[in-house]
Amino acid sequence: MIDRLRFPVDPWRLVETDFSLDDVGVTETLFAAGNGYLGLRGNHPEGRQAQEHGTFINGFHEVFPIRHAEQAFGFAEVGQTIINAPDAKVMRVYVDDEPLSLDIADVREYERALDFRTGTFTRHVRWMTPSGKDVVIDFERMVSFEERHVAIMRLSVTVLNADAPVTISCQLINRQDGQDVYGGGGNLGKQKAVGFDPRKAEKMSERVLQPQEYWQDGTRSALSYKVTASGMTIAVVADHIVATDNEYSARGLVEPDIAKNVFRVQAKQGVPVTVAKVVSYHTSRGVPARELVDRGRRTLDRVAQEGVQAQFDRQHAWVQAFWERSDVVIEGQDDLQQATRWCLFQLAQAAARADSMGVPAKGVTGSGYSGHYFWDTEVYVLPFLAYTTPLWARNALRMRALMLPAARKRAGQLNEAGALFPWRTINGEEASAYYAAGTAQYHINADVSFAVGKYVRATGDTEFLYREGVDILVETARLWATLGFWRFSEGGDPESFHIHGVTGPDEYTTVVNDNLFTNVMARYNLRYAARVVREMSVDEPEAYAALAQRLDFDPAEAEAWQAAAEAMHIPYSEALGIHPQDAVFLEREVWDLDNTPKEQRPLLLHFHPLVIYRYQVLKQADVVLALFLQGNQFTPAEKLADFEYYDALTTGDSTLSAVVQSILAAEVGYQDLALEYFRESAFVDLGDLHNNASDGVHVASAGGVWTALVCGFGGMRDHRGALSFDPRLPADWPSLSFVQHWHGTRLNVTVRRDEMTVVAGPGEAVSFTVRGAGYTVAGGEQVTIPLDGQGTVIPGRPTLRQIGEQLREDGTLLSASVPDATAATSLPVHTGTIPVVGGDTADVPEQSAPEPDDAKTRAISTVDASDVGIDT
Repeated sequence: MIDRLRFPVDPWRLVETDFSLDDVGVTETLFAAGNGYLGLRGNHPEGRQAQEHGTFINGFHEVFPIRHAEQAFGFAEVGQTIINAPDAKVMRVYVDDEPLSLDIADVREYERALDFRTGTFTRHVRWMTPSGKDVVIDFERMVSFEERHVAIMRLSVTVLNADAPVTISCQLINRQDGQDVYGGGGNLGKQKAVGFDPRKAEKMSERVLQPQEYWQDGTRSALSYKVTASGMTIAVVADHIVATDNEYSARGLVEPDIAKNVFRVQAKQGVPVTVAKVVSYHTSRGVPARELVDRGRRTLDRVAQEGVQAQFDRQHAWVQAFWERSDVVIEGQDDLQQATRWCLFQLAQAAARADSMGVPAKGVTGSGYSGHYFWDTEVYVLPFLAYTTPLWARNALRMRALMLPAARKRAGQLNEAGALFPWRTINGEEASAYYAAGTAQYHINADVSFAVGKYVRATGDTEFLYREGVDILVETARLWATLGFWRFSEGGDPESFHIHGVTGPDEYTTVVNDNLFTNVMARYNLRYAARVVREMSVDEPEAYAALAQRLDFDPAEAEAWQAAAEAMHIPYSEALGIHPQDAVFLEREVWDLDNTPKEQRPLLLHFHPLVIYRYQVLKQADVVLALFLQGNQFTPAEKLADFEYYDALTTGDSTLSAVVQSILAAEVGYQDLALEYFRESAFVDLGDLHNNASDGVHVASAGGVWTALVCGFGGMRDHRGALSFDPRLPADWPSLSFVQHWHGTRLNVTVRRDEMTVVAGPGEAVSFTVRGAGYTVAGGEQVTIPLDGQGTVIPGRPTLRQIGEQLREDGTLLSASVPDATAATSLPVHTGTIPVVGGDTADVPEQSAPEPDDAKTRAISTVDASDVGIDT
């Protein structure tokens, strides 16, 4: 999946040993540095060849009117897109007035690396100039985790074999509104976008950043801007610190869109010259740019007092602490170890200092998906945060709490009570122009509520729950209560609760009735909301009274939520023995993925949505995701049957899919397939498996890698607030070790083939189960549990043949095909065989159609009727 000659295996670094322009956009993403607030793509400091000279700040955006070809009430009206902050990465080197340009330079040594242990990007180049000067150039770049607004770049130049004039030109450039004289941006690399791709950011045709204050004071430079339509403001202030025993001079230039600090050095042989560039970025939704400039000054003054090296030392210490509470160790698998640590480090770079601003789908590594927040964070990223650094999880959830006013407004626009969180957004307003695959994904309400429950289960933080989280639960439950409706029996009694006109996680099937994922997650949302308000009324009566007044809450609402949850309709097909993805999913034809040409993948770029919607084909796991998130609501047999059916229909066109398929494959017994899906997940970006890594890191997939390790192979679950394990260690892994925190107590878990060890750090004792047996480990102690194997093992993988040999509820035969406009239209002749994968046929015994039955559905629940209010 990755060129190991160019990118050798190193468990603690991503290393590149050969320079190439073929995949420049991808490597800009892979070597990006960020802290959750500020992100610098892995561009070379020369600032020349690049696909995207990217500097991104979480939430820094422009807005624009969405122009629908045909408007309708309630459509999203204002789009949002992340914009490029002024670029401070440029530090150009000239020797004998010859510029270093890697594409033509005589490079004798080259290494570029992202070091997971130190939290720094480094590059080493040994360059032989046209005049024969042997020059070593070492470069470091760091975006501080401790100092949220600070980035530091340090460049050192040494001429080894002669005296020579050396010039270092440091620049700040507004690239959003124009390139510098070297151009670049979107014109390099094999990943250049061709034609339509909804995954990329919008392009702005008019000026975005309006110049405000700009100046230079000695070697300090400042640029500031106001965003044209959104009104946001930004300031970037940079200090330049020269350290050398050589003679040098400095000059500056500042204009509205560029600031230069140029250092001319008379370099002696073997005497290095080092320039440290300390940069501060500040943004605001409304504070004047001048005030942000002042903030930047104060930030740089503080760094100057502490010293540049102190910032690198603090970064190293911060990252060490991160790994102590977050690392996952895969013994004997250095390639997967490297990929895993790269993914986990990306989560830190995406979330550590997001500080209640949310975690964008690409973090701060690229402009893909316009810098929007999706439900990806709550389902795929937040579990890692909650179990390793709970503060980050709490901050991410606070973003949703802060968005409640906009979510209430959105629910009202759609004629619903409560609140409806946007499918994609930066500022809280819905930004999806395609409602069928966007707004209709009401499940985001349940995803956010699920994340609240996940965080509280992991931490026991009822203070957050009762102060802010409960508002989310109440308002989301209110929406389900009005969005859904009751079906009544002939006697007029309420019989079942249904939710129509929604889209589940699978965007290849839209606006359907009774989507299983949505119904199952809404049921959780309703139950959990009802439980929390009841507990509040007993445990925190004052907080409950404040809630009732703040939200005009009536206790009868909780009773209605509980009733709707217990009557929630969960589709089930008796004929196929599976849960249909929605009410009519099984009526569709089956898409033959195995015979779909590679050049027609992903489907969304090659087929009209209406073509895709007519088929049983999945962009990503939908039912399978429900089986994982609400695993205690399904039996093992149901999970196996559902997994085998849907796995063969899933394209994997979404990077959110493989991690969940890996988890369920491990649980139901497809052990080799689980490892295959895990490898795919681990190398989504490192191997550019979806041909869009150039747009930024797939942060949710990176979060899913942790979940696949801990919940898939480690078998961890937390259903109903109870910690449990059922390990599924891959056959060629000697051991898997990971860290997680449970209610403030750190647990170091190691799984081997014959035993599992849990070591508890300081804190309260933790109780858990392993394959149904109960254990307790006290703080500072350990417990070792023997394991009898690693669960069921099923070889191979599910295939379309298993689907092709079945009948629908109405007795018609399932068959697989690929949309083809040239297909024959004559009446088919029944031959007693059915098409299967690869065009083979299989004999079919005579079968009679099943009896018509309008009640071929059932609600699946392992919760007793008396078990109301249980956190599921």
